[in-house]
Amino acid sequence: MGITPLTSTRIPPLPCKHWKEKGLDLYVYSSGSIAAQKLFFGYSDAGDLTGLLSGYFDTTSGHKQDAGSYRTIQQAIDFPAEQLLFLSDVEAELDAAADAGFQTIRLDREGSQGESRHRVVTSFDEIAL
Repeated sequence: MGITPLTSTRIPPLPCKHWKEKGLDLYVYSSGSIAAQKLFFGYSDAGDLTGLLSGYFDTTSGHKQDAGSYRTIQQAIDFPAEQLLFLSDVEAELDAAADAGFQTIRLDREGSQGESRHRVVTSFDEIAL
């Protein structure tokens, strides 16, 4: 089993399809409700992406800037925290995930968000799993 990415941002279909084909489980953690996430990913511009996702988390798991939320998600996924990868464009969310033991990558598609204590990529294609 490899690293399981967990993202709170838009999911690009091609890299995620490759990750899913490698046997990785993909999850979404969003401040939008789980029902809204399912609609969003079910009717995206790229078609129905729900088949790429293994699960959804929302703020019923806790605040996205609280490390306890990521521990709750880790327990639900039942995978060691150090084998979970959290992707976000929000530094405070990445800090909380890292504090919970997750690996983290900041998505900076504009290339303009400045310094980070997390690895920074400008494209999902830069993430090799």
